[in-house]
This record gives sequence, C-alpha cells and structure tokens, in this order.
Amino acid sequence: MKILIDLQHPADLHFFRNAVDRLREQGHEVKLTGRDKDILVTLAAEYGLEVEFFGRARPGVFKMGCELFQRWLRLRHIIRHWQPDRMMAIAGTYISIPGWLTGTPTSVFYDTEHATLSNILSYPFCSCVHVPRCYRKPIQWNHKRYNGYHELAYLHPNYFTPDSSVLDEVGIGKDDIFSVVRFVGWEAAHDIGRKGLTEEGRISAVRRLQKHGPVFISCEGELPAELEEYRLRLPLSRIHHLMSYATLIFGESPTMCSEGAVLGVPGIYINPLELGYTDEQEQEFGIVFNFNPQKQDEAIDKGEAILCNSSTSEWQKKREKLLAEKIDVTKMIEKIALEGD
Repeated sequence: MKILIDLQHPADLHFFRNAVDRLREQGHEVKLTGRDKDILVTLAAEYGLEVEFFGRARPGVFKMGCELFQRWLRLRHIIRHWQPDRMMAIAGTYISIPGWLTGTPTSVFYDTEHATLSNILSYPFCSCVHVPRCYRKPIQWNHKRYNGYHELAYLHPNYFTPDSSVLDEVGIGKDDIFSVVRFVGWEAAHDIGRKGLTEEGRISAVRRLQKHGPVFISCEGELPAELEEYRLRLPLSRIHHLMSYATLIFGESPTMCSEGAVLGVPGIYINPLELGYTDEQEQEFGIVFNFNPQKQDEAIDKGEAILCNSSTSEWQKKREKLLAEKIDVTKMIEKIALEGD
C-alpha cells in the first residue's frame, strides 16, 4: 500500500514515526510531507526521516490563510501524481479537503477540542476522525473514539526506553531533583485571543522551582533575559529521555504534561484551554494538575509541594495504572493505515 502522512507540528512526527517504521518494515510505501513549524525540520533530520517540506508557519490570520491555500494546492498536486491508497494526519487542516477533492480516504487524529477553525476545515471532509475517549466535544461527522492518548504512540514502553546517559549531557545525577519547564509561543490558530503565564509569572515560577533543584526550560521563541541561562540546550530528539528522569514537568504545554504522565512524571499544566485528556489524567490517574493562569501562584505552590515530597514509586504506580488501562496507539495507527477506519 501507499500511505501519505502530512505533518503539521513537531508532535505529529513523534505520533507517527513508530507506525511509519512498522509499515515500511512490512514493505509498504510511506511518504511524509510537512510544514516548517517550530522545530519540525530539525527534528526530522535528527531522526533521519525524509520529509518533503513546503509551507512555513507564520503568525497572523492573513498569513495563516495564505499558507493554508498554498499547502492545499501542493498537496492536491502530490496526491494526483503519487496516488496514495490512504492519507493520515493529526488535525487534518491541510490534507482533508485535498483528500475529499481527489476521493482519497483520509484518516485524521485529534485531541484538541478548542481548535474550532482547524476542526471545521477537517472534520466534515475526512473519512473519519479518531479522538481519545476522553475528548469532551460532540462530533457530528463520522468519528471513532479510542481508549488512549497521542503520547502513547511514542512513549509507550513497547517503543521507548529512557537513556540515562542524557543526565551526563546536562550535568545532573540520576537521583537529583530537577524540573523541566515548557513555555509556548501562543501563535497557533487555536491560541488566538488566549495567553498563559505573564513574563513576571514565568520568572517567578522558575526562581521558586530552582530553589529545589536544577530547572531546564524548553521554550518557543524568546525567553526573558533573566531566564536565558536555564534554557535547555540538548538535541531535540533527546528531550523525552531527560523528561523520563525529571521530578516535575511544569508549564503551558498540555502535550508535554501528557508526555510526563505517560512517563510517570507529575505535571503542572497552566493554560486557559481545558482539555479532555489533561482533565482525565488529573481525575482518573492523579498525575497531571490543571490550573488557569489566573491561579499561577497556586500552580507554583503545587509544583513546589511535589518537589519537596518527591516519591518516584508513587508516580510510577500511577503510570502503571495508566498503561494498564490504555491501548498501544501505534498498533491502532498501523491497523487503520492498512485496513481503513
């Protein structure tokens, strides 16, 4: 079979890469297309994945609209010449309409309820949208719910084993208490009109967490000058290895907090966006803690409490419960690619 996968965001590459390897091992052709978004180009290079890149993410509604139209045209051209049997994407903003116009079966995966514009441009036109069971928003178009999270496609123990040598790379010991902090750029379409921590809040959070151990910051865009020394300088493909040994994940990224949950590391999620999967990870497994930015002091207090009372065995038990109750998402992706929705 010929399968085309379109990547919109760095997390998309993580989501699909194990399925891509499994499909290619079975002799199927897989073509990857992508856009120049954040660290996606660099990440693809680090993993040795060949991706046909076109279109570049830029802030602003007008520029987003121009990129959308240009990528539609390019993808339609690729589809007509390469003639895939099936196409797949997360969100599906760029690939669903070209798939609909060319009659190519298109499977979309998504977990963000508030991405209204993206969903309108995708859900009505794809063959089927696959969402986690905890996805809270009703979907009127063809869809299926599965018992898992995106992050289980690449951090499930069937595919990921932490490499402790990453600790030497950042100069810390295996038993050291440390935090990984993530600040986002707030430039995605579903982020318009929303914001997270203030600059003062970011500085305060890092200074307070730093009292308990080293802090490593992963950040989209610029950091306040006072925080630049904490910026994580590590190959992008190594960050999950570092996260697996962290004591705390703290910040504005739901994806990174969910990654921490799958790895057995507690997360403090500070964001006005309420998401089904981070809510479930708090309510069902008690390993992610959700806060609105207006309650940033409470969020920092909770982070400090975790750092002061760190118990690796407690969090690993929560992780074991999560893994026991959820599916291997890569196997699901592979099955949909070969058998359909």
